[in-house]
Amino acid sequence: MVIRPSEQFVSVVQYWTLMSKQPSRPSSEQFTLFHLQSQHASQTLVSVLKSFLPDSSWGQVQSWIRSRHIQINGNLCLDPARRLTEKDVIKFWKEPLPKPVTAEQLKLPYLDEHLLVVEKPAGITSVWHREERKLPAKRRQLQPTLEELLSGALAKILGLPGSQRSSSGRPASHLSGSLRKPKPNRGQRHPNSPSNRWPVYPVHRLDRDTSGLMLFARSRIAEQKLVAMFRDHLIHRQYWAVVHGAAVSQTIRTMLVRDRGDRLRGSLPERPPADRVSRTSDNEETGQLAITHVEHVESFGQYSIVRCRLETGRTHQIRIHLSEHGHPLCGEKTYVRLPDGSILADHSLAPRQALHAERLAFTHPLTGERLEFHMPLPTDLKHWLNRVRSKE
Repeated sequence: MVIRPSEQFVSVVQYWTLMSKQPSRPSSEQFTLFHLQSQHASQTLVSVLKSFLPDSSWGQVQSWIRSRHIQINGNLCLDPARRLTEKDVIKFWKEPLPKPVTAEQLKLPYLDEHLLVVEKPAGITSVWHREERKLPAKRRQLQPTLEELLSGALAKILGLPGSQRSSSGRPASHLSGSLRKPKPNRGQRHPNSPSNRWPVYPVHRLDRDTSGLMLFARSRIAEQKLVAMFRDHLIHRQYWAVVHGAAVSQTIRTMLVRDRGDRLRGSLPERPPADRVSRTSDNEETGQLAITHVEHVESFGQYSIVRCRLETGRTHQIRIHLSEHGHPLCGEKTYVRLPDGSILADHSLAPRQALHAERLAFTHPLTGERLEFHMPLPTDLKHWLNRVRSKE
């Protein structure tokens, strides 16, 4: 059955009216979670959703999938026939998610033979995790990573006749409109695939739902030097964020561990300076030193705008530090427990975690040139912030 837009809208409204009467399912004002069990293993996505939504037609369920309402394990899924496992988690969004990012949409403020700077959109994974790199392409998620898209984008930029001028260090953003979407790899990588012919090497990460400036190496020597520069805190990274409560300027210094006691990353109790391990330590018991410099910019109503400068770059560092000091990010889904043990009720309706890497500055490791880049606030956060301000 084909559903016209007006009918689809009515069915979505009816569905969310129904779901509001079923509080047993984990949900928020924006989405509902479905946790799969053993009986769902090997079933198709459309079949599993139909079992959770018995009052909806097969056509309605397929329409929701194809119109970007469904994520599986955090990744957008448009395939009704996808086979699921009992470990999968389905997220049903009330509003359609943005279209997947394509190579032609990427903006590269800087590109030369050794490195590039890219404006990462929200909703895309930076790089494959180590275990995922071993999987054939058909076993991976349908959404390509930023790393993969960049390889395809470079193939289009540098592989076109006369386009080699773009590798001289000039901004490459003016070329983004002419890029075409690279064909996805099938199975094992082909020797002539973009990821082999035009490789990029990640030297840091941004969370999937964090937007902002990212730096990639294009040569092994640049990769080695950039990794060392990150380790020695020679690369300046500044983030913009909106948090709950009246934040204050401060420097947060803690030891982060993988499990703080609730199966989440977090900080150990503060120790005397003499007991602190070196900032390069990887010890699971003593943790890793994490330092975040927080600058209060503005407060309005129940929220504050802050800027955060990373001195170290630990996983989820800003999100953890702000939350543990009583100011979780608006739109935060993981680190929502306040210092008193209560769970934050987030009514901000942020479209995602309100965190954006707005500034990146460093000295080119091979030319010695001082480089600095700024990325404006993305449209989704800008429009959301305007709505929040109007209500305060």
